[in-house]
Amino acid sequence: MSAAGVLSFAQQGWEQVLAKVKWSVVYLDAACAESLHWSCGSSRLLEAVKGPACNLREFEPHAIGGGAKQPRAVFVLSSLLKGRIVDTLQDIICRSHFQHCVVVTAVSHPVHLTANHVPAAAAAELEGQQPVFEQLEEKLCEWMGNMNYTAEVLHVPLLLAPAAPHLAFTPAFATLFPLLPQDVHVLNSARPDKRRLNSLGEVDATALTPELLLYIRCLVSGLSSLCEHLGVREECFAVGSFSRVIATDLANYAPAKNRRKTATGRASVVFVDRTLDLTGVVGHHGDNLVEKIISALPQLPGHTNDVMVNMAELTAVQAVEENQTVIAPGCLAPSNDASAKALWEALLNTKHKEAVMEVRRHLVEAASRENLPIKMSMGRVTPGQLMSYIQLFKNNLRALTNHCGLLQLGMATVQTLKHPQTAKWDNFLAFERLLLQSLGDSTMAGVLNQLLPMIKSSSQRTNDDYSPEELLILLIYVYSVTGECTLDRDLGDVEEKVKRALASVFSEESELSPLLQKITGCDSAIDLTLPKSQTAVNDIFTALRETAGARNLLRQFKSVYVPGNSTHQASYKPLLKQVVEEIFNPEKPDPIDIEHMSSGLTDLLKTGFSMFMKVSRPHPSDHPLLILFVVGGVTVAEAKMVKDLVASLKPGSQVMVLSTRLLKPLNIPELLFATDRLHPDLGF
Repeated sequence: MSAAGVLSFAQQGWEQVLAKVKWSVVYLDAACAESLHWSCGSSRLLEAVKGPACNLREFEPHAIGGGAKQPRAVFVLSSLLKGRIVDTLQDIICRSHFQHCVVVTAVSHPVHLTANHVPAAAAAELEGQQPVFEQLEEKLCEWMGNMNYTAEVLHVPLLLAPAAPHLAFTPAFATLFPLLPQDVHVLNSARPDKRRLNSLGEVDATALTPELLLYIRCLVSGLSSLCEHLGVREECFAVGSFSRVIATDLANYAPAKNRRKTATGRASVVFVDRTLDLTGVVGHHGDNLVEKIISALPQLPGHTNDVMVNMAELTAVQAVEENQTVIAPGCLAPSNDASAKALWEALLNTKHKEAVMEVRRHLVEAASRENLPIKMSMGRVTPGQLMSYIQLFKNNLRALTNHCGLLQLGMATVQTLKHPQTAKWDNFLAFERLLLQSLGDSTMAGVLNQLLPMIKSSSQRTNDDYSPEELLILLIYVYSVTGECTLDRDLGDVEEKVKRALASVFSEESELSPLLQKITGCDSAIDLTLPKSQTAVNDIFTALRETAGARNLLRQFKSVYVPGNSTHQASYKPLLKQVVEEIFNPEKPDPIDIEHMSSGLTDLLKTGFSMFMKVSRPHPSDHPLLILFVVGGVTVAEAKMVKDLVASLKPGSQVMVLSTRLLKPLNIPELLFATDRLHPDLGF
């Protein structure tokens, strides 16, 4: 039960898929492609296919079908086999010449029964049977045009994209984000005949929309498969109201009950709501090179957890705009190169300065191994120095091939160090520190007054000023770190000034970024009038105030702000740090905000008896493995902090940090100001 379990779980799933793909056309959706990307890479899939690269295709309605000499197809899908997904399958198969079709779904058969409204009692009687999959197999043969052709539908839990032995993401659930109080109003309007929900604390599974509940059940199914792979019986805990819904569903997930009876290992699974502390994501305290790379470089198309690295400088292709798409981009996901894997691990686990020195060391060693004419230089590492080492590999195909993964990480480092966003990182950090000190000396109104002069229209801004998106990041920082404060007259007045200034800036933008398009609902700057900007800004401030009050329902973890005193400056104390410290508190007090979710009558009796007798209630530190699942995303620096904390507080304990996605500051406005949290797109 090693922490490398996340990697072995992902790779074991993909080995089952690879065993099916020989001589096949393979269709993958984006989430499964991302899982493959981090688990074993597309090259491993190509090796197993034993055909040309064009045999790998994106699963979408307009995908190219199979030709007359392509009789086999494998579809690898992260979603339920229902609605639009099945329509797309039918469309592709009907215009192809397939005689053998395999459909792999990452969602288990019991969840398919739930999606098809099969009652729990009836589903229990079907244990060992797979009627939904069998019906689809018949349909596949029908669409292929011959009932004697071969069709197979199977479940493989392709849940994770493992970034490291201690860190993994769930690409299919990248949009899953905890609810806000405004969502409670929407839920109430949809249930006029039922008791009104007064707060997020009253939201349970019965109150959620059917789509969101099914989305959660798909995640729970995958996590149950992970626990089965690890051979553990899990105790479920939650910090936050949305996490409580997910933890309760996993604790009471019927298909897991038999598995738990035979499991020899034990683990604690602690779910934490991201909304309880957004400061850690939008802040710039994390002294980590990978965080800066993820923030500076463009996202890899179709991915949520990786970036594009421009590799053109290692080729003879001229750096002109029309050649931008000629060279495939590099990325961060570790390759099979042992040196690249070692460097990636070092980048994840060291501070910025040490990480840059590690990049230099690995490049020098690789150049030496290839007998390249390297000139050693000590002292401060510069982008130019790193680039000079990387350029040594140019025009040397063997060296390029041997160290391709390492060179991608080297190029990512150079491009990040030279990026204007990196120069701004220190500006953000300085302003955030100033805000922390100001919070101790003045009111929230005073803090917002400091922000007001920084809100400038596009015609007034220089490169050193903050863009509209960056202003949103600073506002989220302010409201999240401050927590709830009384809306007095002073605060109301200054909020109105900030809102007017921000609405004016939005409406005067000459071009709208994708984020502003999403927030305002306008595709172009021409459509974004001042009234529309004002409406969008009002919605933003509603979400900001709800962010400030996110910890209201907590009793122990009410604040992430530590006031300064005569010896220490004011500081930010991450909620995740507080949670981990409480879990491994040597006195083991009953956790106040870390709620245990009972998984049946035995647990309920234990809880009841503990009120009268000395019966120990389940505690998250009881077991040798802690799985910390952050619902809504996590940063590289947070994952490292958790890993290091556990190692220092309870040596010998193992920890896995799982999350819906890897976060950078700009992701938070996108997730926080989204309007579709209650209605995830499940494909039907």
